[in-house]
Amino acid sequence: MSEPILKTLYSESYIAAQVRRLGEEISRDFHGEEVLLVGVLKGAFLFFADLVREVTVPTLIDFVRVASYGHGTESSGMVELRQDLEFSVQGRNLILVDDILDSGCSLRFLYHHLHNRNPRTLKTCVLLDKKSTRKEAFEADYVGITLDSGFVVGYGLDYQERYRTLKEIYLLQEVRDLPEKGLA
Repeated sequence: MSEPILKTLYSESYIAAQVRRLGEEISRDFHGEEVLLVGVLKGAFLFFADLVREVTVPTLIDFVRVASYGHGTESSGMVELRQDLEFSVQGRNLILVDDILDSGCSLRFLYHHLHNRNPRTLKTCVLLDKKSTRKEAFEADYVGITLDSGFVVGYGLDYQERYRTLKEIYLLQEVRDLPEKGLA
């Protein structure tokens, strides 16, 4: 069994400050209007929950789920829609909320998927923007933190479905072998 070596990148308080700023920006931009915030599962669930509480305009919430990573640390480039929205987006102000804009494949896929349903406005919001790994030309409208490079975990982000519940964001530096008893 192996466990990654993690290095703290962003503290809980720094993340909270960025989420608060994003909530203020969205609230300012949509003052007096209702927005439909759409969280991308699974990775964005913690960021999404915190962001929703920071947005002060009338808000509806919904979720989509896509997959593009499998079990590795790089996107496969193939995006599969696993769960679609329950709400109609036609004529609504829609903000697609994801944990990280990495290759751009997932967000670009979802953007076009939802754009075809004729929302009034369609914006994207990401906690992390990692431009160095972009495969698809795509830019988010709201960005919390710009990350140079590296594979990150914590605060909803995972490595093989682990480490999502960590309160801070960590850089996965390497994977080392550990004896079975060494894991908690």
